[in-house]
Amino acid sequence: MSESSPVGFEPVPAEARGPPEEGPQGFWASVKEAIHGTERDLTRLPVRSAIFLLAVPMVLEMMMESVFAVVDVFFVGRLGADAVAAVGLTESLLTIIYAASAGLSIGATALVSRRIGEGDPERAARTAVQAVGLGVVLSIPVSVAGVYFARPLMTLMGGSPWVLEHGIRYTQVMLGGMGSVLLLFLINAIFRGAGDAAIAMRVLWLANAINIVLAPLLIFGVGPFPELGVMGAAVATTFGRSCGVAYQLYRLARGSGRLRLRREHLRLEPGTMLAMLRMSGAGTAQALVGTTSWVVLARIVATFGSAAVAGYTIALRIVLFALLPSWGLSNAAATMVGQSLGAGKPERGEHAVWTAGRINAVFLGSLGLLFVLAANPVVGIFTNDAAVMKEAVLALRILSASFLFYAFGMVLTQAFNGAGDTTTPTVLNICCFWLLELPLAWVLSGPLGLGPPGAFLSISVAFSVMALVAVVLFRRGTWKHRVV
Repeated sequence: MSESSPVGFEPVPAEARGPPEEGPQGFWASVKEAIHGTERDLTRLPVRSAIFLLAVPMVLEMMMESVFAVVDVFFVGRLGADAVAAVGLTESLLTIIYAASAGLSIGATALVSRRIGEGDPERAARTAVQAVGLGVVLSIPVSVAGVYFARPLMTLMGGSPWVLEHGIRYTQVMLGGMGSVLLLFLINAIFRGAGDAAIAMRVLWLANAINIVLAPLLIFGVGPFPELGVMGAAVATTFGRSCGVAYQLYRLARGSGRLRLRREHLRLEPGTMLAMLRMSGAGTAQALVGTTSWVVLARIVATFGSAAVAGYTIALRIVLFALLPSWGLSNAAATMVGQSLGAGKPERGEHAVWTAGRINAVFLGSLGLLFVLAANPVVGIFTNDAAVMKEAVLALRILSASFLFYAFGMVLTQAFNGAGDTTTPTVLNICCFWLLELPLAWVLSGPLGLGPPGAFLSISVAFSVMALVAVVLFRRGTWKHRVV
């Protein structure tokens, strides 16, 4: 090793962007390989090829995750503004669970991807077992507490009398089924870290197919199915996710991907679990900072009535539908960073991040322009209530105007996480969401008299500032020396 090279890394200038192209491959052949699942070593492929093979199934996976939210709003929207408000307020509460799931997922992805990059599939398999064990232990108290505290939580969120009387059953089922959400996120993160993104994609395909079929049947009572109203959406979603978890466990036991779990792997390793908890603890704090801001924003918007909450909910679901595919591309960059660091090729990971950021900017920039210009027909898909539509259209336009900043911010923060540096994104979230976004939302919507648009504007400002600061911090390169 050169004395001038970073500790733990061999100098790899010739390989920073991957080896020479192995030969031309058609676009559709690459798509087929990505969806089917590639078995090639991602640390030795050209960077663009590796990103493509990871990003295609990850984007499709994230699109399927967003479908859960869109399907619920699409069908529940036919029940009225109060029903949509019940879904929106519950979803704001669920962001806390999503944060815990995301935190564990960050640790699992970083550790598994690093072990795969090091060429140590045995340690990767043992790490996966520890992650699943943590998920099972955490899911039980989360589900029980969710059912018990559903009503006081919805009261705290400012739910209307109709929501507290009729929508509470939706909340109880969704919060009671949060164990399936935690495990779904966590095990898919394991697959992504290993480079088996196609398996994670198929999990969401299965879960969503079940949800899409069951939701209208249970909401409206079609045929022999009972008419459960808004609660039917929760039952369909929870059952679909639970089936997805069952399939995940089957694929892990089958061992047909890069991770092959055997009986000897099924033992607890306190050291690995402690390392994952430390990393996941910071990751959970990072996600909690971001997601609790959505809860507070929902509470601020709730002071303006159910129409405002419903409009906020619809606009947010549409934005998530756009952003979650970009999270897929960001997750691909995170996996590339982790595996590149494991293989001793930090410059390759850096190149992958900037490449993913540029691709994301083109995609989100185009989509943001479309939403700004066509907000009315897009929102009209989900509601025909004039008051709700007015709020949703304005929210969608304000949020979409900053999509270019979101593009780079999402990729860069996930790149830090992929390297195992969960502290930097956590500090960024605290400063941009708690110290900037929330006070700004209150001032703009209340004292300055802008109403709900003031809260929407604060979101765009916070994400834009976070992206600019993330660029500066990423260029410093301290993440390249992170040991996990």
